Amino acid sequence: MYSINQEEYLKAFLNKGEVPIDDCASERALRNFTIGRKNWMTINTVRGAQASAIIYSITETARANNLNVYYYIKHLLTELPRLINKNGNIEQPVPEPLMPWSKTLPADCCSKHRN
Repeated sequence: MYSINQEEYLKAFLNKGEVPIDDCASERALRNFTIGRKNWMTINTVRGAQASAIIYSITETARANNLNVYYYIKHLLTELPRLINKNGNIEQPVPEPLMPWSKTLPADCCSKHRN
């Protein structure tokens, strides 16, 4: 009965070409996260778990945008400190040039393979 009520959503990929028919891309993105579980024994605080979630989110988003993750994170760690104001915050809106889909990223970030 549930699936009959969800028919419209289950057929979304038929009407919208950008909707994938399966979730293989999502599963691949989560694989690194789940493999890292064994390393989580050292994450024994909420702040540690939040930091881990942030770094996983950044690396997987970089991968999804076909970036070289090492050089992208190096670029972020170089540029983000320059954007911090005297209160220790980064001004809103989020700096668009640092987003993984930005066309202004350095060439080494956009190269999938190390040079």
